[in-house]
Amino acid sequence: MVEKPDVIGAIFGQTEGLLGQDLDLRELQRTGRIGRIDVEIFSEGGKTNGKISVPSSLDSSETSLIAASLETIERIGPCNAQVKIANVKDVRTVKRELVLERAKDILQKLVSEEMPTTNTITDLIKENVRGEQIEEFEGLPAGPNIKNSEEIVIVEGRADVINLLKNGITNVIAINGTVVPQKILDLSKEKIITLFVDGDRGGDLIIRQMLQVCDVDYIVKAPEGKEVEELTKKEIYKTLREKTPSEQFKFVPKPKELKEFIEKTTS
Repeated sequence: MVEKPDVIGAIFGQTEGLLGQDLDLRELQRTGRIGRIDVEIFSEGGKTNGKISVPSSLDSSETSLIAASLETIERIGPCNAQVKIANVKDVRTVKRELVLERAKDILQKLVSEEMPTTNTITDLIKENVRGEQIEEFEGLPAGPNIKNSEEIVIVEGRADVINLLKNGITNVIAINGTVVPQKILDLSKEKIITLFVDGDRGGDLIIRQMLQVCDVDYIVKAPEGKEVEELTKKEIYKTLREKTPSEQFKFVPKPKELKEFIEKTTS
């Protein structure tokens, strides 16, 4: 029976000087060309068997010489011993196969999930081009079809115009402030007007103001708590389809406003 230190000692002691200074195991380990030598031993029936693993970054011929030199070991500790090379394996081949398999998985994921389709790229280009179509109409941010359209959509600000342009609505113009511009008043007399405002208290105030000074035909409010500039294409078209004629539009008081109204009426 022998222990691990006996095996390691025999490896270095009995191969020393066998292949010359250039292939001496101690020197190769010092320079990192031979890695940490690992020994596993199994003792049974008064005898020891084991496995020695030697990682090498040498070329194939030098690695084969090192392997052959281990077979010259005749004694380990106080005992006679026999060493046989079971396998010399190029681990780079194994790693290369793992890399190839992983590369296939990555490529498949890239193609199926990350890489946009032709239709997606086309839609992105269209959105960007539409977003760049914003113009100035009498000093107000607007789409290119304001003059030619019989129906126009009036929104609150420039960002709202850009969002509607990106989603294919080009007959849009913004109030661009808290005071209704004269040009908006003029357009309301000439064209069919749809007022599209944010789903907040500010939107309610603009509706009240526009109803007092303009000829508004339809009113649309974004979903509660959302702004026109952040709506998706589906939300924009769904909301516009549900537009309400101005004469039928009613302000729905929020719970806080309703409570204040009830308290004021009661008092």
